[in-house]
Amino acid sequence: MSHVKASGKVAQHAQGKRHGKRLGLKKSGGEKIQVGQIIVKQRGAKYKVGKGVGMGKDHTIFAMIDGLVKFGKRFGKTTISVVAKN
Repeated sequence: MSHVKASGKVAQHAQGKRHGKRLGLKKSGGEKIQVGQIIVKQRGAKYKVGKGVGMGKDHTIFAMIDGLVKFGKRFGKTTISVVAKN
């Protein structure tokens, strides 16, 4: 009986060991935030921008004013805004 040796484990373990991209929510609703701080890192515009926030070229949503993070709905989409604290 002839046998064919199976492929080694080293090649199989090399795949699937990539680091995560650390996407997702960085600040929750009602949390204090300062100018420039990141609220959400996302792939595609899953969350839409509201007042007091901006969107980067990689769809990262960040604060443009100091205040509190607020989540809402508009036309069936989840929006993120920053409300200035008084």
